[in-house]
Amino acid sequence: MDLKEARSYLNYLLTLNIRREEAFGPMALAFIKDHDLGAIGLEPEEQFGLLMATAQSLADEPKRFSLKLEMLQKTKALLTQTRYSNTDLSRQLDYDIKKTESELAIYTDAMRPAPRTGTSEVQQLIVQTDVPEYFLDVAQKRASEYYQNKFGITKQAKTAQHFTGGPRKFEPDNKDVHREFPGACAPFMNSRTNAFHMMLPFDLKISKKPDDPLDAGSRIFYTKFGYSFPLAYEMDKLISYQDGQVLDIARDDPNLLFVSFSRVKEKDFKFQGDKPTVPPELAYPMTVLERLGTLGTYLQIVANFKVWFDAAQVSVLVTGAPDLYEYGLQGGSGLMTRSHASDKVPAYAESVKEPWQEGLSFNFVNIHLTLNPGTDTATVPYNTPLFTVYPVLNRQNFKFVDKNKMK
Repeated sequence: MDLKEARSYLNYLLTLNIRREEAFGPMALAFIKDHDLGAIGLEPEEQFGLLMATAQSLADEPKRFSLKLEMLQKTKALLTQTRYSNTDLSRQLDYDIKKTESELAIYTDAMRPAPRTGTSEVQQLIVQTDVPEYFLDVAQKRASEYYQNKFGITKQAKTAQHFTGGPRKFEPDNKDVHREFPGACAPFMNSRTNAFHMMLPFDLKISKKPDDPLDAGSRIFYTKFGYSFPLAYEMDKLISYQDGQVLDIARDDPNLLFVSFSRVKEKDFKFQGDKPTVPPELAYPMTVLERLGTLGTYLQIVANFKVWFDAAQVSVLVTGAPDLYEYGLQGGSGLMTRSHASDKVPAYAESVKEPWQEGLSFNFVNIHLTLNPGTDTATVPYNTPLFTVYPVLNRQNFKFVDKNKMK
């Protein structure tokens, strides 16, 4: 950009500012960030005016204080080079800088986590699983990457976040003022990037039709509300998975559910199967496929993911991942609380009890999925969050209180 273009654009920006246009702030900040105003040839007065107008247009929110401070400091540094230089204006800029520094310090201190007291302890959720490296490390990295790539805000959008502007106009096609993105909402993003996600290292297909199953194997179930049954194919007939009895079920029965997996696609996944003749990329999908079950219309994927926790302090909420609906699926939800004598049940009992298990409850995090109404087929790529685990306070440790009853 040469001086003539820069001066023309500057005049345009200042016109937007005079009109209190919403687009002024984002466009001005982008211009300041992307160009060396002095190297272009703009006069100190021109730079001063643009910087001051940009600082004044920033939203009056704590998150913008650092940017406002930066603009004010640049303005103060330019003041002595301009014809506006005088003691009163210099003093006023000093006051504004000190005020902003103080506000920024208060905000930073308020956002800093409070120091732990001597009685508080970090709650540990201890996991037993076939593939700890994947679920505890690789999967969590992939989940964070997935949501950052999906909801990450562009540079242009981040710039727009800093400004409120004047009275808004209807400008849905003006990207300079677009700032209402899901990724800008802290609770929305925290439920995704700061949660523990369950996923699979292979593709998953759930369908009411038998067409085009994935290559690592498939299972068939008869599912309806309150009842389900595992099936298999033999000689083009549907038979019982339990005893091989031929069943009179049409292939287009709406209650049939066909589930298939692809081979492992996650490059950092490691699993040692118990069948040396099975290729490594098929061993884990086939293992999980054998564990599949159903609860009525819900498919239950057993990841053999067992979690131990202090039920006196925390409960564990498991629920479908936040964006599962986009794939045509819904996830089940459940709250894990205290284990009730489950150590006496053979399926749950430990053959050897270790000291760290004393006083802890446990349960398995299984992934429960069902097709959305009106959806016949759902295919979920590998490393897509399917289930989310949220540790929450035990109900005995909190209560909801009417504000009017507070003293």
